Amino acid sequence: MAKPLLSVAGLEAGYGDIQVLWGVDLEVAEGDIVCLVGSNGAGKTTLLKTISGLVKPSAGSVRFAGEELAGSGPGAILGAGIAQVPEGRRLFRTMSVRDNLLMGAYLRKPSDPSVGEDLDRVMQMFPRLAERARQDAGTLSGGEQQMCAIGRGIMSRPKLLMIDELSLGLAPRAVELLSESLLEINRAGTTVLLIEQDVLTALEIASRGYVLDRGRVLMSGPSAVLAEAPEVREAYIGA
Repeated sequence: MAKPLLSVAGLEAGYGDIQVLWGVDLEVAEGDIVCLVGSNGAGKTTLLKTISGLVKPSAGSVRFAGEELAGSGPGAILGAGIAQVPEGRRLFRTMSVRDNLLMGAYLRKPSDPSVGEDLDRVMQMFPRLAERARQDAGTLSGGEQQMCAIGRGIMSRPKLLMIDELSLGLAPRAVELLSESLLEINRAGTTVLLIEQDVLTALEIASRGYVLDRGRVLMSGPSAVLAEAPEVREAYIGA
């Protein structure tokens, strides 16, 4: 396995007096796609928010590209190369698709030629966004909004792209197209950490996975192994 790009060790976090994460250990190798699966309320979103600086950890380590980031703010973590596509997309609904995408490059000056290059790249990856570039983001379909949210993440030129619930509320065909796009993004050099309630979809996309249960890592390993594990099939796949 390639060297870890992201290494989480003993991570604990929560909200006020409510602890959600309990000693979580997780690694994402450079160039890999890793999925994090589990039921609603397992702590998956809290883990991503803690990695990205939106939630402060109470204990543990978050090392990225060899640097300790635990406790750093969201701006510093984005600048280090970690971008998060949040659950529910969180687009600016009354802004155009183009302007939503440009928000992902806010750390660079608009006049920087690389911004236009990245915008062109996103439009080529998602032709529907190019067709709807001047349209308000709130008028897009669910699948198109997810494309826009992923594109906004790509605009920050991340080394690690974290996606919270790729398939939430989407039709099967939209999920299929987004899964293909995610593989393309990964082949182009971006490491991916994917949260998914659809366990089969997640394990098909990722090469490795972690199962989170009540804030603790229950199992981890190659996706093919997890997909056949009786505990995973019984609890999350129904077979």
